[in-house]
Amino acid sequence: MTDVVERQDEGAFRGPWPDVDIPDLAYAGYVLAGAAARGDKPALIDGPSGRTITYAGLAAAVERVAAGLAARGFAKGDVFAILLPNVPEYPLAFYGVAAAGGINTTVNPLYTEDELARQLTDAKARFLLAAGPFAAKAMAAAKRAGVEEVFVLGEPDADGATPFSELLAGGGQPPAVAIDPEDDLVALPYSSGTTGLPKGVMLTHRNLVANIAQSEPVLTTVEDDVVLAILPFFHIYGLTVVMGMALRVGATLVTMPRFDLEEFLRLHAEHRVSRGFLAPPLMLALAKHPLVAKYDLSAMRAITSGAAPLSAELEAAVAERLDCFAAQGYGMTEASPVLTGSPADDTQVKHGSAGQVLPNTEAKVVDPETDRVLGRGEIGELCFRGPQVMRGYLGQPEATEEMLRGGWLHTGDLGYFDADGFAFVVDRVKELIKFKGMQVAPAELEAVLLSHEAVADAAVIRVPDEEAGEVPKAFVVKAEGAEIGPDELMAYVAERVAPHKRVRQVEFIDAIPKAASGKILRRVLMAQEAEAPA
Repeated sequence: MTDVVERQDEGAFRGPWPDVDIPDLAYAGYVLAGAAARGDKPALIDGPSGRTITYAGLAAAVERVAAGLAARGFAKGDVFAILLPNVPEYPLAFYGVAAAGGINTTVNPLYTEDELARQLTDAKARFLLAAGPFAAKAMAAAKRAGVEEVFVLGEPDADGATPFSELLAGGGQPPAVAIDPEDDLVALPYSSGTTGLPKGVMLTHRNLVANIAQSEPVLTTVEDDVVLAILPFFHIYGLTVVMGMALRVGATLVTMPRFDLEEFLRLHAEHRVSRGFLAPPLMLALAKHPLVAKYDLSAMRAITSGAAPLSAELEAAVAERLDCFAAQGYGMTEASPVLTGSPADDTQVKHGSAGQVLPNTEAKVVDPETDRVLGRGEIGELCFRGPQVMRGYLGQPEATEEMLRGGWLHTGDLGYFDADGFAFVVDRVKELIKFKGMQVAPAELEAVLLSHEAVADAAVIRVPDEEAGEVPKAFVVKAEGAEIGPDELMAYVAERVAPHKRVRQVEFIDAIPKAASGKILRRVLMAQEAEAPA
């Protein structure tokens, strides 16, 4: 294995790669620097229809979006919300906003009206772009949040919405905006951090430029690759690693607006997809589902799995079945997201690990109770620092200070680095639930449960699930005299949250364990759950 450069004075160390140069550039210009010169090469292909946008078309469309926004008075620092599935228009909008000096807040299209309105309000979004099927929800939430104008893909059914084509059709030159990459924000995705409700993660142009520059020598997407974009662009993994890096190097992106396994496999075969970025549920399907055998996936050369830990056995099963390389990386929204990675080379990887620390990045492991620095092989909280780490949480100075205390990003994940510098993630300090790689905040579900008149108290924890990784389980104290069953409560929550946040199990108990301060002791419930008979 490659030697790791130690920093004994701070207990910090680096990975095996030399530091890379991080250009002092605005993000859109960095990603699309070679786009116009690539001409007719396909940049984006809509999987269901085959509709294609070339690199030259992408570059021109981004300029038109920036010009159209400027004509509407959209200025540097304004916030633009994107409520789209993975479609070719997503990067047109995202990089158009970035080129205009704006800030993109990316939203899960499956959010309810309440969830959408909450994010739009917190982000102070000025404009919103939504896909046609979400137009009514978008208009209602926009009205509640004070959004000035709602753009819709296609002909809008909702009164008052503007077709996105009008924004694209605007003539004129894009605005000349002076951007300070170090300080100016370009993306505002939402994350629950280590606990609590979702918070706006302030990512600068430099954060995202840095993370692509750091990832390129490790994750090795190249110009000849075809990448299937099934990971959602609203999630930082899809936004940076899939969309940003692929377009930066000149690869072709095939977009999928919704997941269907057979369509996923068909597109792999039809487009000769060669580079995969997936999450554990998809890896499980590739390893075990009988449909996989019906399609030619021989063009696939390498797959990187992220968003949640994956066993070495499942890695090996995918690699053997597809006759390709498979490994893992690790990151989080607050780090743009990549912190560790595995190169697509079996001689430089340790399967089952999350890889090694990226260039320009330092790591250490600390005792989560005392912050004492731990040694190799000792399990503690994984901490990182580097140019990809966020500026902080929007309007949340205390949460920012807690997350970035001492100048280190405290991930809330428990793990260790072995003697060769490979990271292994084993558990979480944080209470966050990862359902198919998507964040679910227990506090958010507890608030929904407590809004039901039959619920006197509630706590939500994560429980293991083979397909999803983890699912939310609720412990509920019934109100005096209340008659309600688990199915009714799960249906109540399902009506009020996005599908990935739904409570999947309910258990009624007499009291929720709490500390003297009133804080829910979820660890107690998790310990009880682990000891319960299967």
